[in-house]
Amino acid sequence: MKTFIIWTTLVITGSLFGQQSTPKVAFLEKWENSKNYLLEIIALMPEEHFTFKPTEREMSFQEQLIHIKGNMDWLSTTYFTTEKFIRADSESTYSKEAITALLRQAFEQTADKVNSATDASLTDVVDFFAGPKSKLQILNLLQDHVSHHRGQLIVYLNLKGIEPPRYIGW
Repeated sequence: MKTFIIWTTLVITGSLFGQQSTPKVAFLEKWENSKNYLLEIIALMPEEHFTFKPTEREMSFQEQLIHIKGNMDWLSTTYFTTEKFIRADSESTYSKEAITALLRQAFEQTADKVNSATDASLTDVVDFFAGPKSKLQILNLLQDHVSHHRGQLIVYLNLKGIEPPRYIGW
């Protein structure tokens, strides 16, 4: 019954997108915009402020970026491939150029993995630490997680007196 409800939701949602014929196509378009927006945010922050964090409890600008990348790698590998995910060392520091390249690559690899999934597989329910989730819910989590941390990065820019880029995430 759950699968039927999820599938029906996918079909109805897909028909509402018009040219975005499926939830996967809609996700991939949004994902590309999300990548471009985050890369603009990175470009605006001077490299000397990559270690900036507003309070001791928060991650630095760079740590936020590494965290975003790690989450993309984990979710896309674990739920959209048969590969075993191996968490990378997050204690490393990177140059602005290197972190930009790493984020670009993570976005593109995630898009490739999602693109290789069939539309029907988005109804598959997977084991997730917060309980069973459909792969469509994992897609939503991927985007939601990026948005959450990107919002924090926008605050970091503002605290440094840097005007954030105009939103392009549609």
